[in-house]
Amino acid sequence: MTQNMTRPQAMLLLLANFMKELVLSGWTTARVMVQPGFARLDYGDLGPGAASLLGMLATLTPGTTSLEIDTERREIHLHLLDASQAEATLAAIQRDFVRPLRALSGATP
Repeated sequence: MTQNMTRPQAMLLLLANFMKELVLSGWTTARVMVQPGFARLDYGDLGPGAASLLGMLATLTPGTTSLEIDTERREIHLHLLDASQAEATLAAIQRDFVRPLRALSGATP
């Protein structure tokens, strides 16, 4: 079938498929959100590079998005899809990401 498809047809098909997936994934995400909200994650004595990596790791984790790294307060401002579980989410990030980053960067526990 692709041999008979012209470039404009392929472009339109690709665009239509992308738009369909965009709408479907947006709808799915909206249905999953229980209580969206914001939280602040204290990253303590991590240096700027480790804090940036922490922000990226949090963003790659489903349900969290890193919005801002506040270097004065040493916090990362996060958007959570389910803020009703904020304490558990922050504890998991501390356990799974901050502890190992402290060890890797030589920060004190």
